Amino acid sequence: MEKLGEELQKSGKSERLKCLADTDEGKAVSRMINPTELEKAAKSGDTAALKSILSQVLSTDEGKRLAEKLKKAME
Repeated sequence: MEKLGEELQKSGKSERLKCLADTDEGKAVSRMINPTELEKAAKSGDTAALKSILSQVLSTDEGKRLAEKLKKAME
């Protein structure tokens, strides 16, 4: 995770991601996700739980819009 963060920082994409978090969609998605659940799933490598969380987010209009913005930001 640290290496990924460093690479995002070097490429300038880190700032783009921070900006996305401040959008209406980013804030809405943030309210949908239980941070404790997400952290636990990520730390334990529970891919089923991570997929479930992602599916819940992507089933909403806000999640779909944020995913599209994220895709463009990472190009």
